[in-house]
Amino acid sequence: MGLIKLAAAGAVGYALYKYVNKEKLEEVFAGGDRANVRDSGPDHMTSPPKDWSKTDEAIDESFPASDPPSSY
Repeated sequence: MGLIKLAAAGAVGYALYKYVNKEKLEEVFAGGDRANVRDSGPDHMTSPPKDWSKTDEAIDESFPASDPPSSY
């Protein structure tokens, strides 16, 4: 009998928690905001470097990915 009361109290507590927090949902995206993202390569930079190697190109193309380029 005690286990049933404990389960009922837990269910009531959970329902109360969900009721209180139902209006506090936050958006997990930026909504209408647009990110300022450029294409890769020195042609699309505001101040391109004078020297640009294949390694630089591979690094620039992989950003912001977590995997490093394989052309080192």
